[in-house]
Amino acid sequence: MKPFFFILAGVFSLLQAQVTLQITSIPSNTPEGATIYAAGSFNSWNPGDPNFTLTENNGTWTITIPEGTGTAEFKFTRGNWASVEGNENGGYIDNRTFTFTGQAQTIELQILSWEDLGGTSQSTAAWNVSIMDEAFYMPQLDRSRKIWLYLPPDYETSAKNYPVIYMHDGQNLFDNQTAFAGEWEVDETLNSLFEQGDYGAIVIGIENGQNQRINEYSPWNNPEYGGGEGQAFVQFIVETLKPYVDTHYRTLAQANFTAMIGSSMGGLISTYAGIYASDTFDKIGAFSPSYWFALEDLTQYISSSTADLSDMRIYFVGSANESATLETNINAIQNNLESLGLSNENSLIKIDNYGGHNEAYWRGEFAAAYQWLFANESMGIESINIQPQVQFHMNNNHIYINGLQKEENIGIYDINGKLLQQLQVKNGQNSLKSQLSKGLYFLKGETLKTKILVK
Repeated sequence: MKPFFFILAGVFSLLQAQVTLQITSIPSNTPEGATIYAAGSFNSWNPGDPNFTLTENNGTWTITIPEGTGTAEFKFTRGNWASVEGNENGGYIDNRTFTFTGQAQTIELQILSWEDLGGTSQSTAAWNVSIMDEAFYMPQLDRSRKIWLYLPPDYETSAKNYPVIYMHDGQNLFDNQTAFAGEWEVDETLNSLFEQGDYGAIVIGIENGQNQRINEYSPWNNPEYGGGEGQAFVQFIVETLKPYVDTHYRTLAQANFTAMIGSSMGGLISTYAGIYASDTFDKIGAFSPSYWFALEDLTQYISSSTADLSDMRIYFVGSANESATLETNINAIQNNLESLGLSNENSLIKIDNYGGHNEAYWRGEFAAAYQWLFANESMGIESINIQPQVQFHMNNNHIYINGLQKEENIGIYDINGKLLQQLQVKNGQNSLKSQLSKGLYFLKGETLKTKILVK
């Protein structure tokens, strides 16, 4: 009987070692019959996970979280991140936390507001951030997705073509109003780097599919959590989204100017994309990648792949505070990628002793990752061909042209691609709108593309 006693004691202890979250009050404008969910590090931040639905009883809402280890982060939602809880003014709040202790805990909490119901939070997106499409169709998955667009500050005043970064969890990149755990501040970071002389880059932010996030961010199914649509998701980016972006915006479309960056599950799908579409993405940023989710599948995929990664640059970053296996898994994947040609100088692993698995940490690491990924690329102004059939001469005040087939509107740009002035020109003498100093300039019109030196 003694062994049986110990088994019962162990089961009883396990049942006691759990955390009960108990909400004692909710906002008065909460819709009648609303379902409240807990979303956090304990369920891959799924905002509408049916396994983490709170139970209502006499004006209180409770949920019991199975015992784990370390500190958990979480928030309450009404099923999606648009309806996440907010502060007393309806604005953004930091993640809630609790620490597993091995002992039973009951934590009483209050929900002060819902961000989507009368909140007063203001958008923090920079002026050069916009919504490219509210519902961009994904034919490979037969669903639509909201796409964010960041354009460099000089996009409208230059002739430059830009590298492009495709990023996951788009609602968390630019705007606190839409971010569920604080934004990355990608726009503020890139604008600041631009002011310091950075060339600039276009960023395409693809919103996650909320309940579809795990499915889309893993090509393989995890029996416990799901997944399996990752290949179709990457095909959407390669076959549908990128061609649209390259057609409608001035991009440097080659693989060495195209990056994909993501965090957590986004780090997993970014790594997969770098292998699956190695001729499309040469730059990969894997922030706190959730390789644990499909480690064996990813390892086998790398082993069987014929991709050539000799030109790939991949930046791994994570915090030692996140999990005991993060660094080990990153090292294992990096070593495996070497079999496909990834070189030591083209990969960097940064493991910090600060930060956590959250936007606040990733926000602080974005600038360094971006600069390292593109450090070896020379972008400059786009290549412009001299038109031998047209003759030019330009001084400080005039431009003389011979050989044009018709009048044409042209732009005059400096060597950095900055638009200085626009004018309509014809054969003969054309007056400039303002004087130019000595130097090299570029002329670009509908058919006219050339460079000219003002002496």
